[in-house]
Amino acid sequence: MQTTLIHETDISLAQTLENIHIEANEGGPTIGELTNAVGDKGFGVLLMLLALPSALPIPAPGYSIPFGVAMAIIAIQIFIGRQSIWLPKRIMAFRVHPRLANKMLKSGAAFLRRIETLIKPRLRWMHSRAGHSALAIIICIMAILMMIPIPGTNTLPAMAIFIIGVSMSEEDGFIALGAIGCALLAATLSGVVLYLFFSEGPQAAAAVEDWIRAQLGFSE
Repeated sequence: MQTTLIHETDISLAQTLENIHIEANEGGPTIGELTNAVGDKGFGVLLMLLALPSALPIPAPGYSIPFGVAMAIIAIQIFIGRQSIWLPKRIMAFRVHPRLANKMLKSGAAFLRRIETLIKPRLRWMHSRAGHSALAIIICIMAILMMIPIPGTNTLPAMAIFIIGVSMSEEDGFIALGAIGCALLAATLSGVVLYLFFSEGPQAAAAVEDWIRAQLGFSE
């Protein structure tokens, strides 16, 4: 398995994802190989990659927990001000199916192409040490919500993490504010889903999930 990133200066986030080349053999890239491929693009791009299977309409059962654990660990490192990414060997060794990995990259790049004109460095105070600490707390909470094995509790939290990853990569504080709004909505809806699941049963929670996905345009 070879996972590489062509390093260029001043390339867009969409180009960054497009430049990550994955050879579909040996069962797919590991999280460690994706981390190495991201290289000096750092925390933001890796958060985007790990959030993509749940944030976008990509069927990926079994990935929410390992990816959620990885993102929670990354959030802790952002909170303490660590400059380089570290993940436990077990998480680094987790493999992503090559078709899923390539679909993640293609879907993420296509989405970023549609919004890249809206992304630019601004409100940089959001990306101060204090700002990053606050975003790290949000990432950790959203990662925990992603890992709850109840329908309807992972899409919006993953979207919030994805948007935070975009904002960190481009130092766009306005996008970060949007991510905070998405996180508040995610927490509210996750609370509703959890309440319905325990009070009314799985069918009620599934109905809320179907409604959420329909509003987001993810329904088939």
